[in-house]
Amino acid sequence: MTTKTATPKTAAPKTAAPKTLAEQTGARTNEAASLIGDARERIDALDDRIIGLIQERMAISAVIQEARISSGGRRVNLAREMDVLAHYRDALGKPGTALAMTMLELCRGSV
Repeated sequence: MTTKTATPKTAAPKTAAPKTLAEQTGARTNEAASLIGDARERIDALDDRIIGLIQERMAISAVIQEARISSGGRRVNLAREMDVLAHYRDALGKPGTALAMTMLELCRGSV
């Protein structure tokens, strides 16, 4: 006696309907959605600039570290890092400290 096993049918991939600007932004009106869309484009451009500036800072930090190490100094200058942390905290409040810590970690390179 032979039994047949059913072969599962593969469904054609569903293509999602393009979302409206209001759906993409969570806004309830087209006017608000447009404003949010424009503001997000500006934020994306700012984020790109910030990333570029951090990459530039990383490169400069590498030069400083190399000069310090080649002259017999330590890789990290803790007093300088404390100054940077204070600067960010003073400018941005407590979250600025966390931001500065992340930036300093990125700029230290591999230890």
